[in-house]
Amino acid sequence: MEMHFDQHISRQFNEDLESLKTEMLEMGGMVARQVADAVDALANADSELAEEVLRIEEVIDKSEMALDEHATLIIAKRQPAASDLRMVLSVIRIARDLERIGDEASKIAKMAIALTDEGTSPRGYTEIRHIANAVRKMLNDALDAYTRFDVQSALQTLAEDQQVDMDYRTAVRELVTYMMEDPRSISRVINVLWTLRSLERIGDHAKNICEQVVYLVEGADIRHGHQENLRKS
Repeated sequence: MEMHFDQHISRQFNEDLESLKTEMLEMGGMVARQVADAVDALANADSELAEEVLRIEEVIDKSEMALDEHATLIIAKRQPAASDLRMVLSVIRIARDLERIGDEASKIAKMAIALTDEGTSPRGYTEIRHIANAVRKMLNDALDAYTRFDVQSALQTLAEDQQVDMDYRTAVRELVTYMMEDPRSISRVINVLWTLRSLERIGDHAKNICEQVVYLVEGADIRHGHQENLRKS
């Protein structure tokens, strides 16, 4: 779907909205890179890369605060309405989800450091790679849908979270069974389970971003599974 925002008499207002969107997408790119690096650090037992992921977390936190401040100034100075207001609100909400994805990436980096110190887990890396690939694709597709104001793409990406949830539950069952059969590996496999949990949450946050694309373009709030709001709009 193609979406056009009203052109305002104030050129500065147009520039403010475009700048806000650009800043959010730059933050999204940084977070996507952080997730990829965290998973690579864990898969390759690379503590140095994991430490870099932890350093980036502070930059991402500051990006969210800067976006919040920028959005608040736009609301105070321009009093946006309709699609302009939805643009500002969607950026605030997406920035919050991106910050939380950054938190989950940092948790994965900490697990990577722990596994490097304690020894790699005997099981779970195949499941991590599989779910990591799925949620990274979801995150990239969600940000791309926002860039193009593409509701259909957002809805398709949102639906992929069901498969991620199913794969996560299957992986947990298999790993718990493995720990019961071989208690010697419990501490290392638990680190893998926490990593899988973080990846599943990243999928949830990517789903939230897709919901904001629908809100921005259609004005429909489909959070918490309220898809009927889209059909009514």
